[in-house]
Amino acid sequence: MDNPLVQLDPGLFIWTILTFLLLFSVLAKFAWKPLLKYLEGREETIRQSLDDAEKAKEELERLTTEGDAIVAKARAEAQSIVTEGKNAAQKIKDETIRNAKEQASGLISKAEEEIRAEKDRAISEIKTEVADLSISVAEKLIRKNLDADDNRALIDESLKEVKQFDA
Repeated sequence: MDNPLVQLDPGLFIWTILTFLLLFSVLAKFAWKPLLKYLEGREETIRQSLDDAEKAKEELERLTTEGDAIVAKARAEAQSIVTEGKNAAQKIKDETIRNAKEQASGLISKAEEEIRAEKDRAISEIKTEVADLSISVAEKLIRKNLDADDNRALIDESLKEVKQFDA
């Protein structure tokens, strides 16, 4: 065992322990404390980021829920507006049809009254003409009191005059 690294030397042993303790205290003071402080800061930053991410996730879920509620409300309002529009259109259609029917029945009534008036006027004209013709025939019969053939010819002539009047 001639190797100096394997031999136990009390002076070297003490110096190694002193060097180790000195290095340990220097590292503890200047390296480990800042390193631990940095690691604690990093851990706090990560924890804060996780908390912020969780809050953002909750906020996103809340906003999604609110958005869905707004969309549902908008759809319901749109459906309501469409229904109201259809009802208003139906009401206008019904009112227009009712007004048209009223106007049509008014026009029909007016036309029927005009037809009746024209019919009454035509009948009165025909009665007047028949009366005039009857008077004319009677005058002719009185003027000519002829035999039956002459009377027949006179009546035929009067009927011809009536037919000409109708034409």
